[in-house]
Amino acid sequence: MTELLQHLIDHIDPYYLQILVNSGIGIILALGLNIVTGLTGQLSLGHGAFMSIGAFSSALITSKLGLPITLNLVVSGCITAIAAAVIGMPILRLSGDYLAICTLGFAEIIKVIFLNLDITNRALGLTVAPPESFVPLPILVWFVVVFAVVCTTLIHNSRFGRALSAIRCDEIAAEAMGIQVTRYKVQSFALGAFYAGVGGGLYAHFMGYINPSDFGFLKSIDILSMVVLGGMGSISGSIVGATVLSVAPEFLRFMASYRMLVYGGLLVVIMIFRPNGLMGNVRVTELFLRAIGRKPHLNTIDREADRGDS
Repeated sequence: MTELLQHLIDHIDPYYLQILVNSGIGIILALGLNIVTGLTGQLSLGHGAFMSIGAFSSALITSKLGLPITLNLVVSGCITAIAAAVIGMPILRLSGDYLAICTLGFAEIIKVIFLNLDITNRALGLTVAPPESFVPLPILVWFVVVFAVVCTTLIHNSRFGRALSAIRCDEIAAEAMGIQVTRYKVQSFALGAFYAGVGGGLYAHFMGYINPSDFGFLKSIDILSMVVLGGMGSISGSIVGATVLSVAPEFLRFMASYRMLVYGGLLVVIMIFRPNGLMGNVRVTELFLRAIGRKPHLNTIDREADRGDS
């Protein structure tokens, strides 16, 4: 089976394969940040740092312990989640711009630490050994994408997800209703970081080389752009936003030096005409239920959130 899958992968052009894999990793990262920023309403500019923690943890686990890639991703994701919980306990008492500045500072601290550690090979970066995997890595990436989408959907529809939505709508009202706001925000932060750690581990093994400079401020902005472009709080929006922002620069490559100028202009135009994101007002679940003849159910919190957004 492994040989058959590898034979299939070998017939795909490496250029298009890289775009597919980068899109998949982008979806995982966007889903994680969407839990923090879209579902809970906490603006984080440090998601690139969590991706770097997962990437370097995964690379070192492979080189030092030789764990299979599936177990490796779980361990690196847990390490990243623990780091997020530790930093989240003090800073998640803040909100808005103050929280964004704190997460930005944390991201720069992590970058400087990795640039000066011997175990990460300092500024020279780290070569990542090929992992033990029962399937080719590109296919594993998309297995993880599907699993992440399913898990995120379950989270959104769970009691935990409804509590996060309540915090997004009004923290004071949520606390008055008995929701422990700080605890839920830390859990949301750690969960989003777990996704980033898994995405970072996949990125490290697919690229074969990582450098702390790859996970700077601009990486965090890229991931945030995926969430905002697709639609805050929308799972389908994270998928669409990550795919568009991963593919668009490649399709504009024929413009050479004007590529990023046109890319930025397209983002501005889209946000003018779709301020809630490409999928911000689209409820895929409702559309599916209507298509099969069932009446969709919209819970009160989401209805109030929609009113607030409009």
